[in-house]
Amino acid sequence: MTATRTLEQLLQAYPSDVREVFSAARALIRRLLPEVEETVDGSAPVVGYGYGPGYRGVVCTLILSKAGVKLGLARGGELADPRSLLEGSGKVHRYVALRAPADVRKAGVSQLVKAAYAAWRERSAAR
Repeated sequence: MTATRTLEQLLQAYPSDVREVFSAARALIRRLLPEVEETVDGSAPVVGYGYGPGYRGVVCTLILSKAGVKLGLARGGELADPRSLLEGSGKVHRYVALRAPADVRKAGVSQLVKAAYAAWRERSAAR
């Protein structure tokens, strides 16, 4: 049986500056992804955003740490990144490091979320 916890339970483990970054990133995602489902992981410090169960439905994630928040993009390694915002060495998942609420407004961040959504829609239509 998987553990369940609320978003509030997850966030209380982090300092207020990290919670502020999370809130700014969450607002951006909810604005850009229509009717997105939000899923709090039962054990990892991750909140997933997508359409349907499992990794197939994931468009992006917010990964919390004491240093900030990572905006993870499903299959981000396949996305165009003209501003070189994506970090990570994984073959599939890449992320944008967010250390302050203003980082969410950096040029290119919204475009990456929109591109991840468009790529998810394309993959879903092909199934």
